[in-house]
Amino acid sequence: MKFLLAAALSLALVGSASAQHKHGAHKGPNGGPVEDVAGVHAEFVSSGTTVTFNILDENNKPLSAKGMTGTVLIVNGSDKETVKLSEADNALKGDTKKAVAPKSNVTLMLKTPAGKSGQARFTMEK
Repeated sequence: MKFLLAAALSLALVGSASAQHKHGAHKGPNGGPVEDVAGVHAEFVSSGTTVTFNILDENNKPLSAKGMTGTVLIVNGSDKETVKLSEADNALKGDTKKAVAPKSNVTLMLKTPAGKSGQARFTMEK
């Protein structure tokens, strides 16, 4: 009985902790989807052939991207493109060969100045 209670409590705690940091349906201050990555929030915005990842804190306030490095992989069917991102104030930006197509899968690989790294996945909605 104690084991079942402990297991149920553990599952409840894990579920609430992971729900706290899910931002898939959450929109950022610029209208893009927000995901947690490497201890910061990244908001994905695409315009023409420019991809932008706005770097935000827990309250969606801009953070400096100084010292951050990133790469993005864009996959749409059999089309794949990897783009190196550059610092731009509170964002990392890059230029693609063509506009990001609807339903593309976009994977951000980010490294902070402190050496923390991670990945976040986005899907183009438009």
